[in-house]
Amino acid sequence: MFTSHFSSPLTFLTVTAILLLQTNYSVCTNPNSFNASLGGGFSSAIATWYGSPEGPGTTGGACGFGVDVQNPPYNSLVSAGSNDIYLNGKGCGACYQVKCTENSACSGFPVTVTITDHCPSCPGAFHFDLSGKAFGYLAKRGQADQLRNAGGINIQYQRVACNYKTGILFKIDAGSTANYMAFAIELVSGDGDIGALQLLPSNTGAINMQQSWGATWKADLPNGTKGPFTVKVTTIESRRTITATNVIPANWSPGQYYHSGAN
Repeated sequence: MFTSHFSSPLTFLTVTAILLLQTNYSVCTNPNSFNASLGGGFSSAIATWYGSPEGPGTTGGACGFGVDVQNPPYNSLVSAGSNDIYLNGKGCGACYQVKCTENSACSGFPVTVTITDHCPSCPGAFHFDLSGKAFGYLAKRGQADQLRNAGGINIQYQRVACNYKTGILFKIDAGSTANYMAFAIELVSGDGDIGALQLLPSNTGAINMQQSWGATWKADLPNGTKGPFTVKVTTIESRRTITATNVIPANWSPGQYYHSGAN
């Protein structure tokens, strides 16, 4: 992932000037030009890449998706986001189209990526630290390595609806117990993001969950709480609520994956 260390503001400005001159690596800082809403059209951003050239960036990202990022439907077409994309984990799962046109190796065709990680050291409000595979997909056929060798490039991006063609996935955290449940949520079609969760046991009232980290949410369970559990997922962008009925069975166990038919 992109990392940088500057000992003083003067050093930072000097290094930035060198980058602008040597790599045509421009940084847009006008907040009015940023677009993180669905249907807003393309805006300017910066892209770098990390991990192996054909890999998913990492399988230990800050959203909690783990090794899933290298498997369908993500297929390693994922990205870490700067602070204004990651949004303290509330940006996890959001989908973006990204494309490049300014490098001779750029194809100009958009690639859809999912936010699955955080790049806190990425400069610029909108900076995508793409997986090596996703970065290569921005290139013309046979020129992926040439584009990767450019390092940082100017791109255009727009927020788009996620279309996973499958149900929402709930991954029970390994630390869950009879009195505490936490799980990561993946594959939310449409907005992709998660704004609120309610857990509905079979024998008690609704329990409001809290974000733990990334796309992992948690709740304390009163003594005697029983499943199966229904989960209500409310997204941020459109405030749509999806009800995954009885998605977590009564005999649930830590570390298990549970798929819902709802999305």
